[in-house]
Amino acid sequence: MGALQKYYKQSATYKIFSGILTHCADFLDTLGKISIKGMQLLKAVLTAKIDKKELIEQCERFGVSSLPITLSIVGMTSVIVSSQVANEMVKQGGGHLVGLLMTMLIVREVGAIMSGFAIISMIGSSLASELATMRVTEQIDAVKVLKVNPVEYLFVPRVLSGILMMPLVVILASVVGVLTGAVATALTTDLSFRAYFDSAWLGVYMKDLSVSLLKAVAFGGTIALISCTCGYYASGGAKGVGIATTKAVVWSFVAIVIWDMIFALAFFF
Repeated sequence: MGALQKYYKQSATYKIFSGILTHCADFLDTLGKISIKGMQLLKAVLTAKIDKKELIEQCERFGVSSLPITLSIVGMTSVIVSSQVANEMVKQGGGHLVGLLMTMLIVREVGAIMSGFAIISMIGSSLASELATMRVTEQIDAVKVLKVNPVEYLFVPRVLSGILMMPLVVILASVVGVLTGAVATALTTDLSFRAYFDSAWLGVYMKDLSVSLLKAVAFGGTIALISCTCGYYASGGAKGVGIATTKAVVWSFVAIVIWDMIFALAFFF
């Protein structure tokens, strides 16, 4: 029996199921920690325990430092999509709807999703590695010794900055996406800028803009909360910092895709 059990544990089937169970347990553990920190964060915000100076610094980091890469990603995505879609629609006689389609796509999905991916890659990973480094070098323990609440000092300004600045980032990214889409359409087809923008306004409603901003708020808060939580619970030295950063990036990607699906089902079906 012992030999059979040893052979089974070395099989690919056992390793696959063991890996799945390990990832599921890790997901539930991370989800529980995020929920706990989220409740503590909400309590701190409701009691108005906010460091305004730190909040301003984090807002600058979240909203200004991330703009170049965010606008570049959204702009290039818009160029790629519009250059392919515009040609096909013109061939099928739908050139007068190119601006409408691109504007709907960018406002509803591309602006928020691609901005979220850019923020995760640049800001989310930075937040996670920063707090993870503080954890493994015992700086967070020192903060506790000084009678300072780590949630109020580390979480509140970072998460609030995500909630406040993400909508502004998404607005700018959407504007850049629409404009670059118009340029790409004009360069790849015989459609004029006026034809593009005349149809663009036909597909944009206040509902689209409101949902996009609400989605941005959810994305910003979620990315910051997950990144801070994963970094806060890091352990194991330099290797632990890398693991925490990777976990923060992965779960942030998963979280905003789930959020996007929820918003799509709730408002557009």
